[in-house]
Parts: sequence; C-alpha cells; structure tokens
Amino acid sequence: MKRMVHRCNEKTAAFGKWMKIFLPLHKMRDYPPQFIIRDPITSGVKRAFKSGNEVAIVVFNINNLRDLPNQLGQLGYMKFISCLKKIFWEVIKQEIEEEDIIALHDYSSDGLTLFLSIDHNRYSVTEIDKRMKKILRESEKNMFAEMPVAKPTFDTGYMFIEKKHYSIQEAILKAQQQALAMAEKRVRSEFNDMLYSINKIIAQKDIRMLAQPIINVATGEVKAWEMLTRGPKGTGLESPLQLFSVAKQTGLLYDLEMIVFEKILEQINATRCTQDIFINFTPITLGNERFIRDIKKMLAKNKNIPPRQLTLEITERDSIDGMENFLYNIKVLRTLGFRIAVDDTGAGYASLHSISEIMPDIIKIDRSVIQDIDKNSVKESMLQGLLLIAREAGSLVVAEGIENKDEASVLSRNKVDLAQGYYYSRPTALTQGLKSS
Repeated sequence: MKRMVHRCNEKTAAFGKWMKIFLPLHKMRDYPPQFIIRDPITSGVKRAFKSGNEVAIVVFNINNLRDLPNQLGQLGYMKFISCLKKIFWEVIKQEIEEEDIIALHDYSSDGLTLFLSIDHNRYSVTEIDKRMKKILRESEKNMFAEMPVAKPTFDTGYMFIEKKHYSIQEAILKAQQQALAMAEKRVRSEFNDMLYSINKIIAQKDIRMLAQPIINVATGEVKAWEMLTRGPKGTGLESPLQLFSVAKQTGLLYDLEMIVFEKILEQINATRCTQDIFINFTPITLGNERFIRDIKKMLAKNKNIPPRQLTLEITERDSIDGMENFLYNIKVLRTLGFRIAVDDTGAGYASLHSISEIMPDIIKIDRSVIQDIDKNSVKESMLQGLLLIAREAGSLVVAEGIENKDEASVLSRNKVDLAQGYYYSRPTALTQGLKSS
C-alpha cells in the first residue's frame, strides 16, 4: 500500500512540474495536476489507434489571453472563460461528426485543445485545414456577438500523435507541444503534411510494385526479378527516394519495408512466379529485433513460397547500426533458406567491409562503376578487382545500371554473371513482368 501511495505521489509531482512549465500562472489554481491528461482522452486515443485511425491534436491559441483579465475585469474574464468552451463546442459539433470528436479541453495552452480521430478515407490534410479555419471563424463571430468587449486574437496549429511512441500520455504531450508551436509561429507544418501522408500510405498499404529483370550475361535469359517500390501514383511520395526518406524521418521505415515484403509475397502468389526474387531492405530494418519474428509470421501465411526463392538485398545507404543484432539476424535468415545480397558495391558506405562481415551470396556492383566503363580503363580495372573479391567470397556478381551495348560488352568479356538495367528492360508492372517470364 505504501508503495502505491509513493508511486501516486511521484506521478502527481511529475504532473505538477509539467503544469509549471506549460500553464500560465493565473490558470494554475483552476486545473489541478491530476487532470492534465485525463483517462477518457487516453482511452479515446487508444480506441482511435485500434480502429486504424490517426489522432490529430488541434490547438486554438489565444495570443492575448494574459491581457484579458485586465481588460475585462475579474467577473468579465470568468464569463469569457465560461463561454469560450461552450461556443467552440457548439461550432465544432456542427462541423465535425460526433464520432470523430475525442475531446475538447482548455488546458496546457492559452486557449482550447481539440482531439480528433482521423479516418484517412474521409479526411485529408487540406480538409482538416479547411474545417479548422471555419471553426475558428464561426467561433470568433459568435464570441463577438456574446461578448463584444472581449477582443481575443487566435492562432491555430495541429499535429498528429505518434502511434509508435512507447507511452500514449507522453505522445499526447509531445504532439500538444508541437501543435502549440505551430500555432505560435504561424507557420504551416510541412513535416505535418509528410507525417500524415506516410501514415495514410502505411495504413492503406498504398504502394505499387514494379519488377526489373536480372539477366544472365552469357545466355541473355531472365534469371531473376528485382522488386522496386513506388508510392501512390501522381503524389509527392511516388518516388521511392522521397517515400523511403520520409518514412525514415518519421520513424516509419520498418513498417513500410515490412509492407513491401508482404506485397511482394502477394504478387508471387498472384503470378505464380517461380524465378528468384530480389527484395531491398535497409540495414536498420534487417537489424530490428522484431524482423525475424515478423518474417516468420509472413512465411507461415505463404507456405508455398520457399525462402530460397527470395534474395534479401542489403542497401548500403545506411550505416549498419547495431551490428551485433544485424549479423545475428543475417545468420538466422540464412538458416531459414534466404540468400543475401549486398547492394551498391563500389559506392556508398564501407563496401568492402560489408562484404567481409556479411560474406554475401550475391554482390551487386553499383552503376557508378559501370557507367561509361567501355571508355574508362580504370573503371574496368575496378570491376575486375571486385570480381576477384566476389570469387574469393564465393559470391555471384550482378552489374547494375547497364544502359547500352558497349557497357554490356565489357561485362561479357569479363565474364560477369548477371546484369540489369534499361539496356535489357525498364521496370514494368509486376503482373506483366512476372507473367511474361
């Protein structure tokens, strides 16, 4: 019992500290610490996440709130505070469906905070902006009609609560601070747009897969397919570079890469492809402690697809963080039957070190080595050196980015195993590409 009381006191003290930082002094007496993040809000946020929605925190901040007590007097100020929430609440109910409203509260900022459950199918960032502006406009008009002597000036800001945060309450506080900062700075948050967009893509698994053939240089036969990811067509995230960059910056890279893997398994089933498939993964994802478990779950649902058909291609755009866990996962993947390839060899991060650590089944030579190799003897010497390393490691070699016959002829005379590039074929729609194989 004493231990429970002690924990309760610790929590109360922590909330009290938070209050002193974020609340104006004249509001301290009105809002005791234990009501800062109320259980109904936390529960509402959890319910929204469970249903697959996002949660937006919208701040209606009153810039001159601290001046209003002097302007209105104590009784006038109390009346203002009383009707503020009432008027906003009435307008919000007219503009937002009741099922999407989690809560409206008047703590943690000089104004009001609205919690909204956001369904990607019914709301876009533009729509949210439009409704928030209308709510503010209508509320200001009604406030003026109710108390014409009060002249509050408002700013708005919003932010989405991070789903992956280890603590819902801390995620709420973080989003609240960010939304308040957006309101106070009077800037439109580009980061907020990106976060919303990438969350929507992941929630709806809205990605497309293309396939580029990998050719046997000696025979010209298609030996395998590399799967390439594209975001929603016609959007700013259609480009894989932009898509994966935003996913990484918003902490959603792992989720995106696992959706890519899931989509590829679906396409193999749909096309009944039996050729080898190359799938790109970043070292960050391959080194994740959940990776092996999640891969096994997907394989269990697709028992007709043997792991030996899949080559996991490690991109070298990221440093290999957590090397110990990364190497352990690679070892487990090999025991399951997967083959491992190292991408972009000859460019980027520690190519030779990666090869010595991983001892890959396949080494992919970067376009920077191949480009104009027919005109550059130094580049051909580099290719020959990489071929020697590959043979020492027992690895096959794939040359990437072949764009013309002259480059292809250099590969042929150096007995490179496999190649891919626009000279052989551009990426094609996955169903067409695999069916034609």
